[in-house]
Amino acid sequence: MTGYIHSMESMGLVDGPGVRAVVFLQGCPLRCRYCHNPDTQSGGGRPVEDGTLVRRLLRFRSYFDRSGGGVTFSGGEPLAQPDFLLACLRRLKAEGVHTCLDTSGITFRGSSPGYLEKLDRLLASTRLIMLDIKHIHSEEHQKLTGHANHNILEFAKYLDKHRIPLWVRHVAVPGITFAPEPLYSLGKFLGSLHNLRAVEVLPYHSMGKVKYENLGLAYPLGETEQLTKEDAQRAYKIILDGMESVTHSRFISDFT
Repeated sequence: MTGYIHSMESMGLVDGPGVRAVVFLQGCPLRCRYCHNPDTQSGGGRPVEDGTLVRRLLRFRSYFDRSGGGVTFSGGEPLAQPDFLLACLRRLKAEGVHTCLDTSGITFRGSSPGYLEKLDRLLASTRLIMLDIKHIHSEEHQKLTGHANHNILEFAKYLDKHRIPLWVRHVAVPGITFAPEPLYSLGKFLGSLHNLRAVEVLPYHSMGKVKYENLGLAYPLGETEQLTKEDAQRAYKIILDGMESVTHSRFISDFT
């Protein structure tokens, strides 16, 4: 099975538990205004066979085995190449490797039996889903990414129904997502999920700006200030407060 990848990272430290090999797949239907990988959005990428890719990944096995890590498929949007992704996941599962998908959930189609059948096969070979929820309110999500978020939230509920371990990440952007009400509302939604294992707030940064310049593109967020780690911690606390309003207990992450 041939897939198209943008790049690989052998020693990822922020893409799931432990040290991880990370594969960035090519292509994504979203156009997030703060995307730091705009060169992964459109088609292209390097073609590679699933067997060839997995053999390359297994070269790093000693690193992620010792750290409780594994392999993370990111992007781009990894679920935009489901057949190739499934082939890779099955090979890695057969090798006993911990696998993780870093996804926006934008491809979810809950009303399509054919889609759900394929998704279930993918999930059966995946140990952890990292879901990037861009904005809790659909209209604002549309402004931020070019798409509404209804199917993304349904994807989260589907994972909950099937008890697939979930790690949610959220980028706090000044003037967009870094505000008490949407953060608290996000927390209330997360508080309704029973499969949640970790919540991570990522402070907005503009390090991808140079990539837009290299591609001859205008940077969508202009001169938006970067968020401090202290503000990200405040955002995280607001989310936890929202969760606690539903669960009546303080959330504790499985991962530290």
